[in-house]
Amino acid sequence: MCTKEIIYDLRTKNGLSQDDLAEKVYVTRQAVSRWENGETVPNTETLKLLSRLFHVSINTLLGSPQKLVCQCCGMPLEDSIISREKDGSLNEEYCQWCYADGTYMYSDMDDLIAVCIPNMLSENFSEEQARAYLKQTLPKLDYWKRYQELSDGGQFEAFKAQLIKEINDLRIEGMPRLEKLNALVGKYVNLEYRLPNGANVKFLDDQITYLGNQLESEFGGDRCFGVIANMDFIMVCTYEKDGINPELVLYKKR
Repeated sequence: MCTKEIIYDLRTKNGLSQDDLAEKVYVTRQAVSRWENGETVPNTETLKLLSRLFHVSINTLLGSPQKLVCQCCGMPLEDSIISREKDGSLNEEYCQWCYADGTYMYSDMDDLIAVCIPNMLSENFSEEQARAYLKQTLPKLDYWKRYQELSDGGQFEAFKAQLIKEINDLRIEGMPRLEKLNALVGKYVNLEYRLPNGANVKFLDDQITYLGNQLESEFGGDRCFGVIANMDFIMVCTYEKDGINPELVLYKKR
């Protein structure tokens, strides 16, 4: 699809008239009509507004002329996993796991490799092949080439260390000592819990990137501990394989 078809499709799918769309992105109805007739394309600032309004990348609005990959981990980027800035706008350089709300989630390449390898094994890579591929590929990506320029001087790592200490100080029975926190996107870990009153509830936002990890229970058996945290709270739960039968252990505001 080309830009005129994409804008028309997004507008109509969202139930907007040309006048409605014009008002939302601060242009005239005639401008919207010209876009949809293929006479003109939105300028850069308007493309940013359209991107934010429809939750799609500028690359998508322009007909996907580029093959986007995360400039930290190398993952192919689709609109559903592109990172966001604090104002909600898409950052088309990174995935949600590597960058979130203005913060880079990884400062150690080996930590990132350790997280990526299990996901690559399902694509018929052996662990050795996956590690070798990542060791060769990651240094070529923009984030790692510009790490000294883009890094925050260790502030985020210090925050993670403090968070790990707080979680370990809870001394939850059966949960082993937490050593690392990884980036976890809400929609993949947003389990539904049953409350004592019978209601079901989810505590996470699908669009937010959290910090967390999975730990094997010291009691043995099939249940694992799951840890999710950010600047505002710490949550610990247990569950069976694939998040089945979750039980909330602790929810603590920081």
